[in-house]
Amino acid sequence: MPSGPEADQPFSSTNTPYMALGGESAVRALAESFYSHMDQNPQYAGIRSMHEPDLASAIEKFYLFLSGWLGGPQLYIEKHGHPRLRMRHAPFPIGDSERDQWLSCMAEAMDACEVSGDIRAFLDARFAHVADFMRNKS
Repeated sequence: MPSGPEADQPFSSTNTPYMALGGESAVRALAESFYSHMDQNPQYAGIRSMHEPDLASAIEKFYLFLSGWLGGPQLYIEKHGHPRLRMRHAPFPIGDSERDQWLSCMAEAMDACEVSGDIRAFLDARFAHVADFMRNKS
């Protein structure tokens, strides 16, 4: 049984979060579900307004990003270079409200995609960390 920091980490180079989630189709479904919830739920109007009317490009970029971020193919980097998340989000005012909308929308997307267990706990923590890091206003 592993001890130390690895004991708390259920994923490895042979069992990545990408694989635990279900691979390409599951990652694509999560990206699509996320933007579908954002587009349809008035609760997310704040973050929806930061996007173009047509979400197709955002969905595709999010899928490409999630693929690599979860330990799968580095599709975003191959196509667009380093994600530079803070730089790419800098033009948008992101405070606690926007962070919370994003996290709630992602939680709904994960619920809809039936993400549960170790992968859900892992993603909840990772998404919360990144969403908090993206804040750029008080």
